[in-house]
Amino acid sequence: MAKALAGRLGFCYVDTGAFYRAFTWKAMKVGANLEDEAGLSKLVRETDIKIDGGHEGPRVLVDGEDVTGEIRSPDVTEKIHFIAGLAEVRKRMVELQRAAAAGSDVVVEGRDTGSVVFPRADRKFYLDARPEERARRRYAELIPGSENLTYQRMLEDIKQRDLRDSTRKASPLRSGPDFISLDTTGLSVEEVVEQLLKKI
Repeated sequence: MAKALAGRLGFCYVDTGAFYRAFTWKAMKVGANLEDEAGLSKLVRETDIKIDGGHEGPRVLVDGEDVTGEIRSPDVTEKIHFIAGLAEVRKRMVELQRAAAAGSDVVVEGRDTGSVVFPRADRKFYLDARPEERARRRYAELIPGSENLTYQRMLEDIKQRDLRDSTRKASPLRSGPDFISLDTTGLSVEEVVEQLLKKI
């Protein structure tokens, strides 16, 4: 939805979740202990993550290496929760995300984008949908190699992630009085984008 909105506006698109996936991939690649907060805090400071718009869609670069496909693997998806709640990791991700958006009109998506990363954004939307709807959408966009993921497992993962993200100490998931809320359950991407454009 955010990507489609950016296309309609002629803005750049930044997926903040890609940064967390990229660092998870790096930590796994170097064999880091995903439960070692101090080690991960040091590693994230030594890691360069960039998103390059390119002509064929955004490419995610980790220390100059294109890992666009690798960061969407089931292994990364399963491990990302180990690092996503760490305060030092989130602090570094905010720096990288702000750098990625600097100097451009952007549509940025992510769970703490409006509250932490860009608190002074011109428009903030809080998009939601019932967990069953979100699991159905996620299941429909499974990538090759993730056939072992079932709809039921996807649903449980979404519920667990919501609980983790809303109760974590570092940048908990939340809306705010300056957010425009929209329940997207039952709506197509096009229908959501049209509603967002009207609000903008």
